[in-house]
Amino acid sequence: NCGFGLIASTKGQDSHELLKTAIQSLTCMTHRGGIAADGKTGDGCGLLLAKPDSFFRYEAERLFGATLPSVYAVGMIFLSQNPKLAQEARDLIEQQLVAEGLHTIGWREVPVDSNVCGPLALESMPKIEQIFVGGVDIEGKEMDRRLYFARRHVEKGMMHDPDFYIVSLQTEVIGYKGLIMPEDLPNFYLDLQSNRMTTSICVFHQRFSTNTLPRWRLAQPFRYMAHNGEINTISGNINWSVARAPLFASDFLPGLENITPIVDTRGSDSACMDNMLELLLNGGMDMFRALRMMVPPAWQNVEHLDADLRAFYEYNSMHMEPWD
Repeated sequence: NCGFGLIASTKGQDSHELLKTAIQSLTCMTHRGGIAADGKTGDGCGLLLAKPDSFFRYEAERLFGATLPSVYAVGMIFLSQNPKLAQEARDLIEQQLVAEGLHTIGWREVPVDSNVCGPLALESMPKIEQIFVGGVDIEGKEMDRRLYFARRHVEKGMMHDPDFYIVSLQTEVIGYKGLIMPEDLPNFYLDLQSNRMTTSICVFHQRFSTNTLPRWRLAQPFRYMAHNGEINTISGNINWSVARAPLFASDFLPGLENITPIVDTRGSDSACMDNMLELLLNGGMDMFRALRMMVPPAWQNVEHLDADLRAFYEYNSMHMEPWD
């Protein structure tokens, strides 16, 4: 099955060496992923890294002559190769950002070398761009919530375009992924070769596609996590997410009913799980509770379990069934 890992600086120090080590580690897991008959198209691999601030500030100054604010976001966007559909997506993204009190600083075409792609990957390869987003007097978590709403509205408005996909659109992370082999990732995404591309934490994933066919959008990591799939309860999880939609409420997410359904069923089981996790986190739930509510251990028959922890699992089991 899939392979994934995490490398982080315990001191929170950014470095290009950490990124290079993550890519090397990903390459060592090539055997954990699938590969097409053309010998070059992988089932998907990628990186989710803490936003390389110095790199993006340099690019914003170089491309737009802009000094980025203290809080900003960079989104990684897969667009259609059809110019009309691509422009429709750009326009809708900018409109929804304005609706959320945000603004577009500029668009950047991500430099790639498609020569490293296999024939099958090239057939479905999207146009890859980044959008730089700013706001006025907005702190990071609030901006992420506004970006979440904007993204969901855009996704609903672009359902007719199968190539459109927002890889990441957050203030703290950026994703680089695709249907390429791990060893080719830094040769495809030329950004990853830059010494300015520094980070303090990087999640990496090599996919072995099982119950869904390989697609650029289904490569991992997703926006919040990397996961090896094989979620046996996925049909029930999706159905319950739809049934419970009217009950979801948070002071942090007013108007939540306007962006349902929460789970995009065009995704893999892991992608659906990521959809639910991001809802819980943007709604104000802390990471530990969200993950332990979605993926609890088999606590019922553990004899020596702290009473408070048992009560925690029992309470949360009343609100959501395990994604198991």
